[in-house]
Amino acid sequence: MADEPGRHAVLIAAHHYLEILLREPGALPGATALAQARAVGVFTGEHEAFWAAARKARGDAAGTRALVEVLLLHRHLDRDDVLAGISAALSVGSASADVVAVEARKAAGQRGSAPPVAGLPGGAPRVVSLTERRLAALPAGERPLPSVAAYDQLLGRESS
Repeated sequence: MADEPGRHAVLIAAHHYLEILLREPGALPGATALAQARAVGVFTGEHEAFWAAARKARGDAAGTRALVEVLLLHRHLDRDDVLAGISAALSVGSASADVVAVEARKAAGQRGSAPPVAGLPGGAPRVVSLTERRLAALPAGERPLPSVAAYDQLLGRESS
């Protein structure tokens, strides 16, 4: 089997180059490490689908950076949880590494392998936007709107 790493072959681990690929995303498509990761099944169809969606949404460089951010999640989260996060993000049409991270943490929390992130609804079937979460946590505004009267005076106008 010529494609299988032999006794004296060098297998390049892609995870050693991820920080470099954030700065130089154009190096990933032709990288030996990517070819090897594909050959051994570490770089899955889910990764490919996310990468394609991210490149379509953001262009090649920014889309590849988004993929690299997702690959960095594998350092801290279980492979199955990251793949579940990718699937959840793609199911709602998102190619955001942040959405993948949130969904991967939710998957880990549901499996019991990681503590759930505070503030996330347990078992919610939809992706919760970070903006929505922040707004829900803010108290109702009771302060008056700011006045621009001082600026009007500077311009020689009366306040409106």
